[in-house]
Amino acid sequence: MDFKELCSTIEINSYTKNKVGVDEYGRIFTLWMESLGYTTHRHRREKIGDHLHFTTSRREGRCILLLGHLDTVFPENTFKSFHEDQHWIYGPGVCDMKGGNYVALTALRAIHTKYGSIENIDMLLVSDEETGSDDSKSLTTDLAKNYDACLVFEAAGKNNEVVIARKGVATLVIDFIGKAAHAGNKYIEGCDANLAAAQTLIHLTNLTDLKAGTTVNAGKMKGGLGANTISPHAQLVVEFRFTSATERDRVLCAIEKLVANQSILGVSATMSGGIQREVMEQTEKQQQLLKEIETVLGYPLLTEKRGGVSDANTVSSVGIPTLDGFGPFGDGDHTIKERACKASFEQRINEVTKILNHFTANTVV
Repeated sequence: MDFKELCSTIEINSYTKNKVGVDEYGRIFTLWMESLGYTTHRHRREKIGDHLHFTTSRREGRCILLLGHLDTVFPENTFKSFHEDQHWIYGPGVCDMKGGNYVALTALRAIHTKYGSIENIDMLLVSDEETGSDDSKSLTTDLAKNYDACLVFEAAGKNNEVVIARKGVATLVIDFIGKAAHAGNKYIEGCDANLAAAQTLIHLTNLTDLKAGTTVNAGKMKGGLGANTISPHAQLVVEFRFTSATERDRVLCAIEKLVANQSILGVSATMSGGIQREVMEQTEKQQQLLKEIETVLGYPLLTEKRGGVSDANTVSSVGIPTLDGFGPFGDGDHTIKERACKASFEQRINEVTKILNHFTANTVV
């Protein structure tokens, strides 16, 4: 397989905050998609790259959404080279997820070559996935409702697994307000925000339930003025991940109670933030989609569940049967050692081509 085309995009810096670079990558991808007959719907953004929705003509039957993202995590001049050896390609985005986007593109090219046109298969590329999809989340949610199934092109598992579940994630900021006082002369007049934060941190950690797959982490803590002053303010930045809506609600409710009922007299607390991405849970419709794809391929697909999140969470949360991990297998993502397996590219392109051919040939239900 020739990776020169992919290389040309890898060498464009598309760090989420580099709008110029993200849009340049998007421009090249737009040319490729429009050459296949796609219509481009550009959702323009001022400070981040534009989101791109590529659509085809419609006929009766199921509509499929292919989902990816344009951005990578590497600021300019930190990691920009592309190279390859016998088994691997290396560079920013080779697996996360310019490589995955290229798998989808190559499969679409094969479908276009076979049928002369493409119908009922659209593609969405957002520009801010690596920073939480804060801007694109609502767009993805609205568009996803128009589709019957979604394939997401994040990296495959080590054995080319597809992803059937991802934890949901919430990020919260808890601010504590106390009362400053001299730690020597007026100790009892102070209301210690640091102490309140410390006690709350312990209670938060105790909400973790590893058997249920729920983790609560107060990953950042700050507060106080100095050693000789009772702390008038403190802050916790908290992330929790969950594998079900039930666990989400349990933890959220418990945290809200902790915030509202501070044990240190004179200290109050407020909470901001919330759910960043909902959980991607296994559903009956998803399993039906998986079985259908396995029938098309003629063999079972290995599957896995992941603690990390992607835009698959967003699509899945609105009830659309979703499968993730249709990109190539790679490792070292988010590091300067990012690489992707050449053989995995070939396998995924072959599989996705067969899947899209099936939906194209059997569009009418």
